[in-house]
Amino acid sequence: MNTWLNHWSLALVTFLPIAGAIVMMALPKGNETLHKAFGLGTTLLTLAVGIWIFANFDYGNGGFQFVIDRSWIDTINSRFIMGMDGLSLPLFGLTLAVVPLVFIYSWNHIPEPGNAKAFLALMLILETGMIGSFLAEDLILFFVFFEIVLLPMYFMIGVWGGPDRKYASIKFFVYTLFGSALMILSFLALYFLAETPGGELARTFDMRALPDLTSNIAHGTQLLIFGGMFVGFGIKVPIFPFHTWLPDAHTQAPTQGSVILAAVLLKLGTYGFVRIAINILPEAAKSWAPWIGVLAVIGIIYGALGCLAQTDMKRLIAFSSVAHMGYVMLGISTLTRHGINAAMFGMVAHGLITGMLFFIAGSVKERYHTLEINRISGLLVQAPKLGWIFGFATMASLGLPGLAGFWGEFPAILSTFNPADGLNVALYRTFMVIAAIGTVLAAGYLLWLFQRTAFGEPTEEFADDPHIVDVQPLEWIAWTPFLLAIVVFGVAPGLMFDITEKALVALNLGS
Repeated sequence: MNTWLNHWSLALVTFLPIAGAIVMMALPKGNETLHKAFGLGTTLLTLAVGIWIFANFDYGNGGFQFVIDRSWIDTINSRFIMGMDGLSLPLFGLTLAVVPLVFIYSWNHIPEPGNAKAFLALMLILETGMIGSFLAEDLILFFVFFEIVLLPMYFMIGVWGGPDRKYASIKFFVYTLFGSALMILSFLALYFLAETPGGELARTFDMRALPDLTSNIAHGTQLLIFGGMFVGFGIKVPIFPFHTWLPDAHTQAPTQGSVILAAVLLKLGTYGFVRIAINILPEAAKSWAPWIGVLAVIGIIYGALGCLAQTDMKRLIAFSSVAHMGYVMLGISTLTRHGINAAMFGMVAHGLITGMLFFIAGSVKERYHTLEINRISGLLVQAPKLGWIFGFATMASLGLPGLAGFWGEFPAILSTFNPADGLNVALYRTFMVIAAIGTVLAAGYLLWLFQRTAFGEPTEEFADDPHIVDVQPLEWIAWTPFLLAIVVFGVAPGLMFDITEKALVALNLGS
């Protein structure tokens, strides 16, 4: 059994959720409790396999482990290759943890229309797409998993979203599809142009082999190929100016969709930059890096200013994601091991903290039936535990030392002081100053949000509303792991930094 799991554990953990979704389709629609229990059980079984992988992972080895390499589409020499290393492990673990917690929260929070069967099945399909994207080591296989997440999220927003759900879902779909079209063209270009050291065409999509096969591609061509991936991954991040779909999607999505989108889906873009674009085309990355840095710091400031202009809590949190992902992209743009390591930590920290903020926003919406900031006040009076959890999450989001958010921002800013050789040091130190100003703005909009909604007395509109209750048991169960992880990674960031560092060394990624 152990030998079988060693060879097939990654395939098992990837396809268990979609297998559960297929079985769920055969269950009677009317039995909502059965669907909830079956969906939650499927995610917990997937988590159990993931825990086995974590327990058997060699943390001293920076290379790929549990590798599967089998024939798949022989006509184009695309193989079914999956592998796990220190870059994929943290995001893989984040996905495994977030999805069952979202299922627990959903037990009493199935959005209208109340079709639990379809709603929960879509979340299971999403889980397969997310896990597969972090484990795939073949470009075509990665693209398939990358695209699997598109339709479930489109339907979650378009069917179960808010009043403007149709507009938001179509905008999300069109943006992502456009980026995917350019990304697959870049993948095909690598397939047709990559050469072996002997000058023969390699004709491979193997992400492990391609970094050694692209040096003979003309620099101008490399820039175009990288540009296609930049747009494809940049839209998913989203980096400025491709960010406009995100506030609409978050504002209209049901709570579960917002949490999954913030916690995991946005990381497919930043992970793609590190695993594919920069790793396979390092020379083109050097030419693109200053532009990535410029757009990252614009996103940091623009996102913060956008937050200050918002009147809706979810839309404010969505704009904060634009700013926070700007720090991740800034770390990546330095092309240093320190910067990329900071970016990997920032991905997980953002997933935990912003996912928690969207959970809170969903519960506030359920109690107050509005997210208008000027209509909500006195949360600490009416629901003190919810208010204090909200305060904790805002402090983590603004980067308070001792919480995970600090290590997602401070090292990324620090890494800009000494970017990779060949990059303009003065330019990057300018980025450092601008990014530091962004942390001040973050404190401004987050403290303003918390002060407006949590302090003072309840507004007359909601003063005697019996629906405004404190944190419920299922909310405690769903949220506690998020809160604990934010503290643990804030106090002991080396738990993650050490794992990703070994993988970067093994890949020779970053200077």
